[in-house]
Amino acid sequence: MATKIKIRKGDHVRVMTGKERGKEGRVLMVMPDEGRLLVEGVNLVKRHTKLRTARGRAGQEGGIIEKEAPIQVSNVQIVCPSCGPTRIAYSILGDGSKSRICRKCGGEL
Repeated sequence: MATKIKIRKGDHVRVMTGKERGKEGRVLMVMPDEGRLLVEGVNLVKRHTKLRTARGRAGQEGGIIEKEAPIQVSNVQIVCPSCGPTRIAYSILGDGSKSRICRKCGGEL
């Protein structure tokens, strides 16, 4: 079941728990069905890949590749530019659209 995730692709987040605690990065992908995020430079894992060649073309290079693994959305907080890690609230603007705001300073995210 998909859960409501207030964090979007491109947001700047900080990891609050786990072995990657304190690291910050940009959200690369959001997976609402699993409740997970892909954060740039966080939770790096090593994948051993086999050399793959296509007919007459350059294929995928073999070796050990480091890439990001998904992290639970509950383990990260969005970083407000003015006051640091915070929770997200919503405000409804005059034209009826919703805007994400910082819970601490009230600034728009």
